[in-house]
Amino acid sequence: MNSFFKEIEPDDISENVFKLIAENWFLLTAGTLTGGYNTMTASWGGLGQLWHKRVAFVFVRPQRHTRKFMENNVSFTMSFFLEDYRDTLKYCGSHSGRDIDKAEETGLTPFEPSADTAAFEEARLILVCKKLYYQDIQPERFLDNGIAGLYPEKGYHRMYVGAIEKVLSRDQD
Repeated sequence: MNSFFKEIEPDDISENVFKLIAENWFLLTAGTLTGGYNTMTASWGGLGQLWHKRVAFVFVRPQRHTRKFMENNVSFTMSFFLEDYRDTLKYCGSHSGRDIDKAEETGLTPFEPSADTAAFEEARLILVCKKLYYQDIQPERFLDNGIAGLYPEKGYHRMYVGAIEKVLSRDQD
């Protein structure tokens, strides 16, 4: 493990998860450095309890390059950054990994926090998750008519639920 981080328990995450995910955003990453990986900026998801496990859930549209990495790998990471990285997150959310190496373009340093996934040294908090379940959004089940308007091209997200296997916090020492 990278020496910049210390491992903490999921219960020791003290931040407001609504702000952490929806306002601060995160990089969702799947794949490995040797086998190929991709990352994308995300602001939809959550943390909680399911099936007697601490879990994270994230959403990926079928058009996103990261989707194939989510499908082909058993784990994913959620990397959270300081506000200083807002432009980096904007860049990673507006450019495709099909066309560029996002880490190279932004100066991020990828590393493997576990043997089966990648994250970034510049993050302040990293959740390493093992996939447990996925489910495609089904528009016929929308109970709020306004939700359909978020999908003008019908690119409905796939939700992935992952068990939080490791939490890395930036060591401030």
